[in-house]
Amino acid sequence: MIDKNARTLLLSSSIGSIVEWYDFFVFASAAALVFDRVFFPGADPRNAVLYSLMTYAVGFVTRPLGGVVFGVLGDRFGRKRALVWSLMLMGVATMGVGVLPGYASIGVAAPVLLVVLRLIQGIAVGGEVGGALILVAESLPAPRRGYWTAWPMIGGPAGNVLSAGALALLGLLLGEAAFAAWGWRLAFLASGALIGVGIWMRSRVSESPAYQAYMGRRAQVERPAIAATLAAHWRSILTVLLVKAGENALFYVFTTFYIVYVTRVLQLPRTLALEGAAVGSIVEVATIFVAGSLSDRLGRRPVTIAGLIGAALWAFALFPATASGSTAAVIAAAAVGGVCHGVIVGGMSAFFVELFPTSARYTAFSLGYQVATVFTGAVAPLIGVALLNRYASTVPVSLYAAAMTLPGLVALFLSRETRGRSLD
Repeated sequence: MIDKNARTLLLSSSIGSIVEWYDFFVFASAAALVFDRVFFPGADPRNAVLYSLMTYAVGFVTRPLGGVVFGVLGDRFGRKRALVWSLMLMGVATMGVGVLPGYASIGVAAPVLLVVLRLIQGIAVGGEVGGALILVAESLPAPRRGYWTAWPMIGGPAGNVLSAGALALLGLLLGEAAFAAWGWRLAFLASGALIGVGIWMRSRVSESPAYQAYMGRRAQVERPAIAATLAAHWRSILTVLLVKAGENALFYVFTTFYIVYVTRVLQLPRTLALEGAAVGSIVEVATIFVAGSLSDRLGRRPVTIAGLIGAALWAFALFPATASGSTAAVIAAAAVGGVCHGVIVGGMSAFFVELFPTSARYTAFSLGYQVATVFTGAVAPLIGVALLNRYASTVPVSLYAAAMTLPGLVALFLSRETRGRSLD
């Protein structure tokens, strides 16, 4: 059993992560659904979709910057402070998208400002994952660390559910015309209330005991330069980067590109695609908890390896399973993808934290984690659309997703098991 403070920490880490990822993913869903008409109305329809996905992708460019900036802040001033600051920055950028005029009102300035706001979102989310995960891992008992770290990691799929659900509900209530004209903006403006809840929750938690102990030791020893600290842990950073790259490519093929495929290729209703994405994310939330608990019993590496292999295989079955266009097939395909991806996340979360010492944990973890997203999450949907347009087949998309898992699998086989490692 855990005490009240620990329960508050788990709840606040989950809510804060969900809010931050809601903001990040509502942009992704809107990019796939309406941004082509709002910000690129004069382009060829296929190119307009590609342009709107590119505005979504640029958010990944600044994620490493955010990881380093908030990582340094978190390692020097505390995990809690960095998390609150990143959440505030995300709220400002997301609400800005909600009030941004379209191309019809201000011309080319509209997509330019859209890109700027997306870049700010990238900086903010770059500091989120590492801080939330580390704060939980450093604060709660080690024997169930895999399960504890599952709590902040549900922020991704749960935020995806909220964002997809919000857009689907708005489309249902307002109708297609009103939703495309202005209704989608309400999902962005709602971020203000969500950010307020997240900041309030995070202000109630304490700094981690491991970090407090490190602060006491730091006053008595000379602190190495950040570059020297990161250079000392380059192998671990590379391991995080390669494993995360495979996981991230699969995630965005299973979610963002999946929405594009269902709506643009199969010509099925937008609401069905969002329902499938929501079901897949809900299933993934439950799977992350199960996989995290399994990693406490079996080890981090075997669980993560099993997830990567299973997801790579499903990348080949996903699109044929969906091709019939039936509601059951679309939703079931997304659900299986959620299970496969959830196993990866549940296994890798504690593993990543346990690779680094307290002095560099936030910065080193975030650097490897966020750099991986630039080369995978940023381009996975773009590569998917480009391959589909070029070959008129989903097989090259599946090959790309599966190939991205290979370096991560090699890195895992070459790594040592970290289960049970002390974080002090």
